[in-house]
Amino acid sequence: MKIRPGYAFTLLLLTGLLGGEADLRAWPGQPLPVWLAQMPYEAPPAGQDAPDVSIPPNTEPLSPEELQRAEALLPLLEGKQEFWAMGEFVHLGEPSVPVLIKALSMPSPRIRYNAIETISMIKGVSAVPALVETARRSEEMPRVRTHALKVAVRLNPSQAVEAIEAMAKDLNPSVRKAAAFEARYVRHKSVVPLLIDLVTDEERFVALSAVQSLWILTRHETEFHDWDTSSKQDRAAWASEWIDWWEANKETFEFPEPQRPRRRS
Repeated sequence: MKIRPGYAFTLLLLTGLLGGEADLRAWPGQPLPVWLAQMPYEAPPAGQDAPDVSIPPNTEPLSPEELQRAEALLPLLEGKQEFWAMGEFVHLGEPSVPVLIKALSMPSPRIRYNAIETISMIKGVSAVPALVETARRSEEMPRVRTHALKVAVRLNPSQAVEAIEAMAKDLNPSVRKAAAFEARYVRHKSVVPLLIDLVTDEERFVALSAVQSLWILTRHETEFHDWDTSSKQDRAAWASEWIDWWEANKETFEFPEPQRPRRRS
């Protein structure tokens, strides 16, 4: 039996669906007869754009009552209500950034971290200098420092150079790796020699991040080297290629246009 495309299948039992009532006792111990029928298929109605019911972020200066409320939210950035408190700051918008900056010096590292995350959600560009200072602070926890650098770079990469310079020389390898990784988003000539120095880092994972950032930033093609299994001595020798190239080109070098992600077909 041929079935036309565009039709749905419907199983009809020999019951009232076929008109009339069937005597089911006529088939004792036998399976009930089943017919395969075609029913016209109706496509669902075309979707309609849902109305925008989102609340736009606040752009007006905080009133004294709102400022007091924001101050009271700071301790709640740690604990069971932390996500709610972050949402309240997002609702208050960019004018609440000065209050969040105060959180960066509070004793709890959880509050400091969540304050940085909230600044990221608000896209509080005005907080970048405070984020850079947090990232540079050697006595700060590495996790907080690296997050502060990441958010600062996303909000305003040109202002993050000082933080990358400080973190690239830090004793903690995870901090140096963060500097090497985030530098790929900072199109400033001063980060190139910093990355070249990190190519010779004691830790291979730091050096690999530095090399990858150099490739992304400059698109300079070097000789093939097995970086994954390299020793520090290998990396020191290979770094000389980058040093020679930079010395010859630093005066005239221009960053190539960033590569855009390919569209999926």
